[in-house]
Amino acid sequence: MPEFAVPDHVRPIRDRVLAFVVDLVEPAEPALHAGGDEARRVMHDLQARAKADGLWALGHPAELGGGGLPFADYVYVNEVQGRSEYGQVALGTFTLQDSLMLHAHASPPQKERFLAPLVAGDISPSFAMTEPDVASSDPTQLQTSAVLDGDEWVINGRKWFTTNAGNAAYTTVMCRTEPDAPDHSAFSMILVPTDTPGYTIVRDTPVLGIDGGHYEVVYDDVRVPADALLGDRGRGFVIAQERLGPGRIFHCMRWLGQAQRAFDLLCRRLVERKAFGGPLADKQLMQQHVFDSYAQIQACRLLTLHAAAAVDAGGDARVEIGAIKVVGAKMLHDVIDRAIQAYGAAGLTDDTPLSRMYREARFARIYDGPDEVHVHSVARRLLKTYRDGGAWDFTS
Repeated sequence: MPEFAVPDHVRPIRDRVLAFVVDLVEPAEPALHAGGDEARRVMHDLQARAKADGLWALGHPAELGGGGLPFADYVYVNEVQGRSEYGQVALGTFTLQDSLMLHAHASPPQKERFLAPLVAGDISPSFAMTEPDVASSDPTQLQTSAVLDGDEWVINGRKWFTTNAGNAAYTTVMCRTEPDAPDHSAFSMILVPTDTPGYTIVRDTPVLGIDGGHYEVVYDDVRVPADALLGDRGRGFVIAQERLGPGRIFHCMRWLGQAQRAFDLLCRRLVERKAFGGPLADKQLMQQHVFDSYAQIQACRLLTLHAAAAVDAGGDARVEIGAIKVVGAKMLHDVIDRAIQAYGAAGLTDDTPLSRMYREARFARIYDGPDEVHVHSVARRLLKTYRDGGAWDFTS
């Protein structure tokens, strides 16, 4: 299991990524928030700098043109990369989950068309699973269908929270391809180029007032070749779980980066701001904020590293991953909330990054499965151990 401290062999590259994010990405956030041509130019310049500095796509396998960092090492890098919501895009790791998915399941022609350009940053992916008209916490209800008509799949349905569809070259779409199957085996994944006729973007769905690249898309008799299927028929959810498991750990490590940034802002505010005859840092209630944030960050970090070690060892890790998804999202919200409280009225404005960070943090309790689903799943697995006559081993 990784130790709490960053391993010596990871520290140099982690420090370089931290400096890149703090010195270059964070100052560029106002321009990136604004969007448009200027934001695209700024991001292009950041990506070019990351490539020139040898910091591009560090978590992608070396055989795909990435940095080849092992999973257990990359989580430490992802932690500091996560200080900014733009860090993973600027450093070429936004596509990591999709490139690993293609690497494992795509056909040779699919890899040639999508995989190499993905790792190089020449194209962007998107992923479509959630639908507006069904409770996606129960994914067996998904209705978007794909019917094989000769040598083509014909896709009909509506997806939303389709990540990055407005900039993507293709979307990986979860479709119901086996209508008679009663369970998760009813679904497959299909790669759909975004310029395919019938693929229509309805809107960039605002999330708590932020246009964050979560699109609603209609599929109206979208036709793609039969060989656009990713992996085998009926294996869509198996592939999705392979994608989402490590992805949740990546989320949690990035949340730790966001929380540590909020903690920095909190502590600096307390030592610099004066009220009632002295610095806020001398007030006991403010010291409680510091203590609680420190304890939550450290506890969540240990849980996350434990989950990463379980995944790296090839274990099931569903309990560990489900737990950190819930604990990490709450930790992120609480730490940012305390920092906002310390800033008072200024914390509610966009004069600091906290307002946007707070809204993004609230979203964390819903995406990649709402908290309630993970709580149910983790508790059920733990209790099954006892029903079977065993006990949960906290040391494994």
